[in-house]
Amino acid sequence: ETGTKLIQESIRDELIPPVNREGFPSLTVAICTKDRPNNLARCLHSLLKIQRCQSPFEILVVDNAPSDSRTKELVASLTGVCYTLEPKPGLDFARNRAIQDATGEILAFLDDDVVVDRKWLEGLIEAWAENPDAGAFTGLVLAYELETKAQILFEERGGFRRGFDKIRYAKILADNPLYPCGAGIFGAGCNMAFRREILLELGGFDEALDTGAPLPGGGDLDIFYRVVRAGYPLVYEPQYLVFHQHRREYEKLRRQYWTWGLGFMAFVVKSYQNDPERRSQLRSLVVWWIKDQLEQLKDSLLGRHALP
Repeated sequence: ETGTKLIQESIRDELIPPVNREGFPSLTVAICTKDRPNNLARCLHSLLKIQRCQSPFEILVVDNAPSDSRTKELVASLTGVCYTLEPKPGLDFARNRAIQDATGEILAFLDDDVVVDRKWLEGLIEAWAENPDAGAFTGLVLAYELETKAQILFEERGGFRRGFDKIRYAKILADNPLYPCGAGIFGAGCNMAFRREILLELGGFDEALDTGAPLPGGGDLDIFYRVVRAGYPLVYEPQYLVFHQHRREYEKLRRQYWTWGLGFMAFVVKSYQNDPERRSQLRSLVVWWIKDQLEQLKDSLLGRHALP
């Protein structure tokens, strides 16, 4: 399936000169975390390799309502990593803390359970150089490991993948009548970047989302949608790549899909209330989603689906 793409990329590497890094804005990479120092250490070490070898940038760890001091102690043991505390529990509280404390013009967010590819920074620089007017950037997310049934099932259902082609999302997307309401097409919150001034202009992330039960998600979908609706292009760059450690346990995978559904519908309801111009599309999106879920249920009952 990837053979043609590999040939295209080889030809592209020969024909197109390396991206000029001059003029790339200052960068802060924020990792919002809670009580997972082992995952965080792995993520930080992958970032520090790039920081030492390629280009200086700020690394900011946002410790979200921690139950102990392990994260703070880990950061203190590493050179080149900054620490800040967000006492209110909730991912979007932590993300907004990063917006306030970051010094970079570009603010990249990573989840603590990812490892960045060695070309990760080059991918972001290339996306910026090709799209200097973009307000947000997302990248490819591949599996860190495929060791358990749950991890393999997640990949068989598509995982976080959005493909290996560069995509520039603007105000209109041809042949997609639901655009931009189906915000899941834009990318994943575990690997995203924004112009910090635009996040400030939009008021940051919605702190009502990503707070745990009953609203365990939707913050990334919401901010992608708001960036595009505000008139800023959003760019997907596959070279801006991370490897994500998927849920190893089947029950945790079930929980993930459940929370994605809740977060998605929370985003839809909020957008329906706040964006009257798109209400017709949002209604159509809900109808499409229900039909899609019923079709998947039928396939599952007939044994034709990845998930039983």
